[in-house]
Amino acid sequence: MGHHHHHGDTSEKNLRTAFFLNLAFTVLEFFGGIWVNSVAIISDAIHDLGDSISLGTSWYLQRYSKKSPSKTFSFGYRRFSLLGALINALILILGSVFVIREAILRILSPEASNAQGMFFFALLGVAVNGYAAWKLHGGKTLNEKVITWHLLEDVLGWAAVLLVSVILLFFPNPYLDPALSLLITSYILWNVGKRLKETLFLFLQGHPLDIDQSEIEQKILQIPQVQSIHHTHIWSLDGEHHVFTTHVRLRAISEIDKIQKVKSDLKRIMKQYPFEHYTIETELENEECLLINQKGKA
Repeated sequence: MGHHHHHGDTSEKNLRTAFFLNLAFTVLEFFGGIWVNSVAIISDAIHDLGDSISLGTSWYLQRYSKKSPSKTFSFGYRRFSLLGALINALILILGSVFVIREAILRILSPEASNAQGMFFFALLGVAVNGYAAWKLHGGKTLNEKVITWHLLEDVLGWAAVLLVSVILLFFPNPYLDPALSLLITSYILWNVGKRLKETLFLFLQGHPLDIDQSEIEQKILQIPQVQSIHHTHIWSLDGEHHVFTTHVRLRAISEIDKIQKVKSDLKRIMKQYPFEHYTIETELENEECLLINQKGKA
């Protein structure tokens, strides 16, 4: 019955900025880790390489998600952004497991590091990743939210390296770095796990949490000519743009202009919600609904 479209390239620009920042810093971080003899920094560089691949994938899928609907994808390509969120969550989980493994190995076989070199790299790491996280922190799509956790993990990781490097300058202790890495990575892993659960929920067309179906139905039922509403379905394309379908049974309708008035009222209600697409089937009072007869009232 109607469509509600939003366009913008802010998400794409933010992902692009974060991608190039992360990629450049990953290269610097790898060689810097070798220079200061820090296994923690080298392992974080490998982790950041995974982040860079993830960011690049997200950037591409975010651009791809803005393509216009086609015969192959009649709802458009927004769900490719959701696919990016799923891929990123899985990559981050694998990267976190790797960091945990490296931290445990570091505890079992401690090595001394260049504390002063770690300090300066940590300052740079906090600045670069902090800026990238700030660029994405207001993102509404799940793709951006998962990427933000990528970057926040790096910020917290570098903050830990910064703290450890200051302590090591005065009190050498090779166990502090891996211990803090375990705590921070475990915390991030917990949050990404929740994001993955949310992404899978939307991927399987679960009901968006920011939409109250009962509220919408009550508003529709307040229209004088509406007798009942049934077979209502709501799902999300990407966590931000949603789809709504329903059947509305009318009453006391004898003139075409009354039907047009009901449709105008329905459109007014739909505009209050972030629906990318909405379809409303109107049925006359004595009209048979085949879907009810086949599957029962939905």
